[in-house]
Amino acid sequence: MALEDFFKGLQESPIGLAIRESAWMFPTLESIHVVALVLVAGTISIVDLRLLGVSSRNHSITKLSNEILPWTWSAFVVAALTGSLLFVSNASKYFINIPFRVKMVMLACAGLNMLIFNLITSKSVHNWDNEVATPVGAKIAGTLSLIFWILVIAFGRWIGFTL
Repeated sequence: MALEDFFKGLQESPIGLAIRESAWMFPTLESIHVVALVLVAGTISIVDLRLLGVSSRNHSITKLSNEILPWTWSAFVVAALTGSLLFVSNASKYFINIPFRVKMVMLACAGLNMLIFNLITSKSVHNWDNEVATPVGAKIAGTLSLIFWILVIAFGRWIGFTL
């Protein structure tokens, strides 16, 4: 019961009330969130498709990542901030919403996949950085990343139909 009270209090906070009762705040935050998420998913897809050897084959993984990932992280920060504000506006309903929970699990899986890739597979990137064919571990990481981000987007969209 304490968790439900916490989320109810969160949505009844001045920020939650302002977002929920404003005619423009929620749609503006949602629009910014969607644009940021598109930038996150799009830039990550560029790297993932390179890991799979499908695109950007004339670019090294390291160079491509160094050029693209700052955009990814900037957009991720914006998506996380706007998503958090959207959550605060109706926290008790979002918390019990199954598509919202699945979206959060998929987001965690995407993060875990990235962590494992960075801790294990990318350690040997100097051996295959410029090769079109990447190791199996890189291909698995790229495939899983694409799947997780597609599911984040799909379940995120589904939330709007279930509240």
